[in-house]
Amino acid sequence: MIDVALLGTGGMMPLPGRFLTSMLCRINGSMLLVDCGEGTQVTLKKLGWGFKNIDGIAITHFHADHISGLPGLLLAIGNAERTEPLKMFGPPGLARVVKSLRVIVPELPFDIHFTEWSNENTSCFFMPDVELKSVQLHHWIPCFGYSLTMHRRGRFDLERAKQSNIPMAVWSPLQKQDEIIYEGVRYTGDMVLGSSRKGLMIGYCTDTRPVQHLPQFMFGADLLICEGLYGDESKQEKATAHKHMSFREAATIAKEAKVKELWLTHFSPAMPDPHNYIHEATKIFSNTIVGRDRMTKTLIFEEVPNDG
Repeated sequence: MIDVALLGTGGMMPLPGRFLTSMLCRINGSMLLVDCGEGTQVTLKKLGWGFKNIDGIAITHFHADHISGLPGLLLAIGNAERTEPLKMFGPPGLARVVKSLRVIVPELPFDIHFTEWSNENTSCFFMPDVELKSVQLHHWIPCFGYSLTMHRRGRFDLERAKQSNIPMAVWSPLQKQDEIIYEGVRYTGDMVLGSSRKGLMIGYCTDTRPVQHLPQFMFGADLLICEGLYGDESKQEKATAHKHMSFREAATIAKEAKVKELWLTHFSPAMPDPHNYIHEATKIFSNTIVGRDRMTKTLIFEEVPNDG
């Protein structure tokens, strides 16, 4: 299962009661944070999930409302006595930007390992069976959307294991690992497992105009978290000019991508109550929810008959 928390829902500047847009996923005790604007550590503290187990931070782009909270957060993680390396993902130049921000946080008890996305480098495994993918968006500067997929291995197939004469000692390890070496022989998971089962997927997209490849990238997601800087359709020209999206455009992407649920986020500070415009989205995609700070959801695997 995956626990997901929308830490903040504000765009451009924080407001009383609304922190800047950020999302946190928790999987088997490990956590991935997406974006880190001003005040992220405050709302994270209110959430109560802790700091030490943040093993990865993915940045969409280098505008201040998405990254200016990083120095304080890194310090908070260090003060939580983390010593294991931290993974960071983001656009080209990520290492340089983080190094600049760390002028005020020069000493940390952990190393940072960077992955900078490019056309040839668009996915990696954040942890075993959990894949992080990036997609290029259309904003003023290089910006990336993300999908986080928790793959699910097939069921253990006792007959297959016996027929292949797989030693019992490796049955259990092969249900968790792709391959192992036992007594000098290489064994792989497909020797004891059935076909892969349906996993879980979360999509995250903010600060962009709609791009043609986005629905396919997010296709079938269990949850899509997408910006809706403007709710009022009279603001459409402004959304286009500022390279952002409206509620209607976010809902259209959700419909085309056939996602299960849409959370709107990254609201304009000029829109104090996004609920006033929710109808602009629900008339296109009915299962749309206006995000709120520290809203959480637990995604669980769907059991399909004969899926293994």
